Amino acid sequence: MEKELTEVYCGNGKGKTALAIGQSLRVATQGKSVIVIQFLKGRETHSLDFLQDVDNLQGNRFVVGLRRWLAGFANGYISVVRGTPAVVQLLVIYFIIFGRVFKGVPLPDWVIASIAFGINSAAYVAEIIRAGIMAVDRGQSEAGRSLGLSSTQTMSLIVIPQAVKNVLPALGNEFIVLLKETSVAGYIGLMDLTKGAQSIGSTTYNYIVPLLCAAYIYFLMTTVLSTGISALERWMHKSD
Repeated sequence: MEKELTEVYCGNGKGKTALAIGQSLRVATQGKSVIVIQFLKGRETHSLDFLQDVDNLQGNRFVVGLRRWLAGFANGYISVVRGTPAVVQLLVIYFIIFGRVFKGVPLPDWVIASIAFGINSAAYVAEIIRAGIMAVDRGQSEAGRSLGLSSTQTMSLIVIPQAVKNVLPALGNEFIVLLKETSVAGYIGLMDLTKGAQSIGSTTYNYIVPLLCAAYIYFLMTTVLSTGISALERWMHKSD
């Protein structure tokens, strides 16, 4: 529990008082309980607030254990995805997961490919977002809490906006990489841009023009995406 006060009187019990208006009091400890005693105009108000550690604030042992299990699952998921090629992941999801395990689920090939690419990119985006949040100075969170904001409000209104500014270039690079990774969708029979160029080349026995055209189209798409991200980055940094 934590006691937030917008008006705090502090005294030494001998009539000397000090008034702090527009501030809030937050006492945090690590693994210990603390008794906070308010003194109003030199007299004890007999209001005792017991502050517990962070884990106890957020729930019982079940919630703490569930949170740790989810953190372990996330770490394992990120390690596996980042440690295996995107083509292998696409083939595993298409031929094993949806080809055998969920064989009765009728999904178009483009949906399965979207799921595979989404799972692959989510691991990298998660690490980028984590790095951006950790790059925000801890004093920003403490300032938000001192103003009376909750943990959720502090994260959504103070930390996340600053983190997005920090990670926007990295997110743009990840989106560009994801766009180019879609060129391997032909491994599961999808007629994407690369597969179409190969099909035209096999029909006309001339691979030069189709492949160069496919490369030029990819270049145009990534250029437009890079320009848009750069414009968004400049707009977000206007407030700096």
